[in-house]
Amino acid sequence: MNLSNIDRKLVELLQAECPLTKHPYADVGLGLGISEEEVIAQIKQLKADGIIRQIGAVWAAGKLGYKTTLVAMRVAENHMDKAAQLLIKHPRISHAYERNHYYNLWFTLATLATNDIEAELPELAEPIKAEAFFSLPAVTTFKLRTHFALGGDGQAEAPANHKVGVREQKAKLSSSDGMVINELQQDLPLVPHPFADMSARLGMAEDKFLSWCQSLKQRGIMRRFGAAVNHRKVGFKANAMTCWVVPPEKIDVAGRKLALLKEVSHCYERKTNPLWRYNLFAMIHGRTKEACQEIASKVSAETGLTDYVMLFSTREIKKTRIKYLV
Repeated sequence: MNLSNIDRKLVELLQAECPLTKHPYADVGLGLGISEEEVIAQIKQLKADGIIRQIGAVWAAGKLGYKTTLVAMRVAENHMDKAAQLLIKHPRISHAYERNHYYNLWFTLATLATNDIEAELPELAEPIKAEAFFSLPAVTTFKLRTHFALGGDGQAEAPANHKVGVREQKAKLSSSDGMVINELQQDLPLVPHPFADMSARLGMAEDKFLSWCQSLKQRGIMRRFGAAVNHRKVGFKANAMTCWVVPPEKIDVAGRKLALLKEVSHCYERKTNPLWRYNLFAMIHGRTKEACQEIASKVSAETGLTDYVMLFSTREIKKTRIKYLV
């Protein structure tokens, strides 16, 4: 899809951060040399075109008392549509894809940290007659951030404060924290004062509400506040979940190397099991399938890690942000 230079800059700015201010769209416009009205109109069009999915908060699940895992299933083709319907309706599934592998259905599942995720999997598998399924929880997070640079190459930068390998501890949340978090989980309204109604619903002054938002960021509860972008719509039509078998003594070096690549958005060390022996995962994005394959080949050549598999998405079933504490 052809975008104007202003649209490209606007999408990049909103991906990085939408200002938590009284006039966020006016503030974005200042950086682009356009008016608040033009910013709102452009975002409306970008949403209509399916480029911007939503504008809102990205939360640290662990800080909110949740845990997440990656789930793989083998589902017969004649049950795939039913599986898609089930996953779309599930409130704690954020991402779901059909991939070109024997294990052809992959999704992320969140649950309260006190719950047993493994016990929930059979309940998900039974209605769709999954022939096999397993969970692959993360052991170490090397990178968790997606930012697509629209000037040419894809870019996926890790936040400066991201701590590799540190398991998040649940934060102490006040009742006011919970109320502010719930308000911020809606798509940001396209009006000049989008936070005014949120603060009014809570009986807070707008300045206090915005200060509370900043506090959530400073405490690491909110990772960022910005736009989610449909990468296929902006030219990155191929994405491959690439999985390596890495010896324990090499996992840290390999994970950090992958995290430095602008084409890699997410990178984790995950637990293995008898059905899945790959322990290092990286999401590689490219404009073509061949571009993704070149990146994986280069990493393998540079690290000596030659035992890997690439699972390309053949169907995006669901991609949204989970609403926590609801």
